[in-house]
Amino acid sequence: MKGPLFYSKILLFGEYGIIKDSKGLSIPYNFYNGALKVDENPTQEAIKSNESLVRYVTYLRDLSKELVVFDIDTLQKDVDKGMYFDSSIPQGYGVGSSGALVAAIYDKYATNKITVLENLTREKLLTLKTVFSEMESFFHGKSSGLDPLNSYLSLPILINSKDNIEATGIPSQQTEGKGAVFLLDSGIVGETAPMVSIFMESMKNEGFRSMLKDQFIKHTDACVDDFLKGDIKSLFKNTKQLSKVVLNNFKPMIPSQFHELWKNGIETNDYYLKLCGSGGGGYILGFTENFDKAQEALKAHKLEVVYNF
Repeated sequence: MKGPLFYSKILLFGEYGIIKDSKGLSIPYNFYNGALKVDENPTQEAIKSNESLVRYVTYLRDLSKELVVFDIDTLQKDVDKGMYFDSSIPQGYGVGSSGALVAAIYDKYATNKITVLENLTREKLLTLKTVFSEMESFFHGKSSGLDPLNSYLSLPILINSKDNIEATGIPSQQTEGKGAVFLLDSGIVGETAPMVSIFMESMKNEGFRSMLKDQFIKHTDACVDDFLKGDIKSLFKNTKQLSKVVLNNFKPMIPSQFHELWKNGIETNDYYLKLCGSGGGGYILGFTENFDKAQEALKAHKLEVVYNF
């Protein structure tokens, strides 16, 4: 048995801000994917994944039936047979490994599911987001539900605010273009929950709250608008500001060995770095107008291009 593939995602803009109603833009990233599977001879990893699914079934049993109804008996039978999530999506890297799993479970076992083929009204998208938020909370505390939504629909998602999301189109890539959005591998696994709790603790501080509103959210919103309009000049101006704000105010989320590299990008304009997901490790997202230059400056690190300008 092997189910359909669900892809990883990248939140280009909006990490942390969307908790406080900033805009956000999330795109599917087809380089990584996962599917539900049952094997005759499971590997250690498959056994570990199955053990996690055993606990997950118990959690799903208790979810509000008004919200979502699962065919729990079939799910339980499949898990008892050793079903696991076979995934190439790195865990703790900010590219949505638990989101893809949630999407796969919903797709296969939800009995009253909203399908990708329907007319996806805003209400339906919000219902899906609410369901996914509850389903994903099992994996790392509070979840916005956006990662599974992106994985399930395999479409770019524009977040206008908490209650206003839409599937969107993004400007097509310029394959010959010099500019790029890229992933930089920090080589460290990040944990979402501790990073989110540092953020929630900082939110108690009035200075932090006003920085978030007047700087972080302002530049995030501008970046989303610029990206969707294809205004590259303005996008890089705003990404630079965003990179500065993050370096000055989100230091705990940036692994310490990357502080200098981060600052260096802002000073030389060769590249600008930002958080990919909650930070603390995993991938760091980079933006550059000249990928060759960025590659030279970051030659000690592994880079993966996600999008070309």
